[in-house]
Amino acid sequence: MKFLKFIKWMLKSFIIGCATLFLFNILGAFINLNIPVNIYTLSIIGTLRLPGLVMILIYLLLIK
Repeated sequence: MKFLKFIKWMLKSFIIGCATLFLFNILGAFINLNIPVNIYTLSIIGTLRLPGLVMILIYLLLIK
């Protein structure tokens, strides 16, 4: 039972991560800012949600 709950939480996090990343990349296109879509960014954004998005955004801005 707990395993199914965990799988449901992971799928929900993956979908939320995809939607958040998609919306951010659409809005970020206006200011020439995008986050690459891969399994690592999706897992971080899906798990941590908004703090994960901010963390990846800061990381990408510091590298460029």
